[in-house]
Amino acid sequence: MSDCCDVPRENAFDLTVIGAGSAGFSAAITAADAGARVALIGHGTIGGTCVNVGCVPSKALIRAAESLHHAAAAKRFDGIEASARVTDWQAVVRQKQDLVDELRQAKYADLLPRYDTVAYIEGKASFTATGSLEVDGQPIDAPKVIIATGSRPTVPDIPGIEQVAYLTSTTALELEQLPESLLMIGGGYIGAEIAQLFARAGVKVTLVSRRGLLPEAEPDIGEALTRYFTGEGIKLTTVNAYSRIETTDNGIRLHIESSQGVRTIEAEKVLIATGRSPNSESLNLAAAGIETHPNNGVKVNAQMRTSREGVYAAGDVTGTDQFVYMAAYGAKLAAKNALNSDSLSYDNAAMPAVVFTDPQVASVGLTEAGARAAGFQVRTSTLTLDHVPRALAARDTRGLIKLVADGKSHRLLGAHILAPEGADSIQTAAVAIRMGMTYQQLADMIFPYLTTVEGLKLAAQTFDRDVKELSCCAG
Repeated sequence: MSDCCDVPRENAFDLTVIGAGSAGFSAAITAADAGARVALIGHGTIGGTCVNVGCVPSKALIRAAESLHHAAAAKRFDGIEASARVTDWQAVVRQKQDLVDELRQAKYADLLPRYDTVAYIEGKASFTATGSLEVDGQPIDAPKVIIATGSRPTVPDIPGIEQVAYLTSTTALELEQLPESLLMIGGGYIGAEIAQLFARAGVKVTLVSRRGLLPEAEPDIGEALTRYFTGEGIKLTTVNAYSRIETTDNGIRLHIESSQGVRTIEAEKVLIATGRSPNSESLNLAAAGIETHPNNGVKVNAQMRTSREGVYAAGDVTGTDQFVYMAAYGAKLAAKNALNSDSLSYDNAAMPAVVFTDPQVASVGLTEAGARAAGFQVRTSTLTLDHVPRALAARDTRGLIKLVADGKSHRLLGAHILAPEGADSIQTAAVAIRMGMTYQQLADMIFPYLTTVEGLKLAAQTFDRDVKELSCCAG
């Protein structure tokens, strides 16, 4: 890609962006639209995590596996019987890769020629002790820099892990042959999504973690999802410590310590899903006086500026809010601030987050514990889906909706949904929180009947009324 542009390296730029993923492109396009000359530095495959190895490939395979489960679940309806099976997993994976390649080309590579003031430079960037920037040893002349180098899978410090051929969220989605059994280490959103994906494809899955399934979610949501996973045949174990891991003739063996004592777990493959680490080590940040967090995330203030004047950072490399839409949002702010004197501030108070399990986990704002820790006098409302007409009609009442509010002002502070269609409902709650709405105002809104999002209205009404006293249509 380095020959795509006619701007020579020795030319001066208004802004240099390090990283050609979602954050990098957002920053570069924002700056270019403002009339700036931009050097966009890419190293490796263009497009970053989301399109290549994260959101797009994982959700494509999750949807494929859902079709297997939903066919078997048709028996919920009297008089209907259906089935589905994997006949060629390699074909499924290759179709997924075709989509990845198509979107990477359309949404990243093909955009570059449309921006005459963006020069794409392939190479490895690093700072010097004077704070200047180099790419493969060649200086880049720009007064402002945005670091947007993304993240990679974290590998936990388990004795023996270096000698084991483990999978990550990246390599697992490239497997063209399904293993007979899979050990998943990590119960966060990545581990949860991929565990269910492979289980539904017919793999015997065991998931182990230190804090249970989705430890950052509302506890009742994590507990409910654990029950649903167990019902699908996924084995879940909470551990106190990972003693060691080793290769066996049949795969791998993990030695753990749990409340049940010392034991071992064996599987054909092991997948590490214990989070993601910022890609910052190769940038020589310390020499340039750019501070980082203990997890190597680049420290930024509300304006996305680092500890060095003129240097900003956005996206996964900051180690926080590691979602593609937040990366693009933060990078856009960084670009505008770099060019216009730090006039904008980062705001994640109404940031929606979705875990694409089934049921889906969607949340925005504060949890009950988070609201109490922030000093609010908290009120909550929890509505199970057996009170939501949409779930009753679909004969699938797995899940719940929980709302968190300020007991004094009644203002909504958080919303948490566990539902098969929860992802498409959370934005309504996000807007309500962003606009400072009370739960009474949410309850008074008109919602379409027989939708999952109507559950938000019912949950809001349940603060002050028994849902059993309500007629249909959430009246």
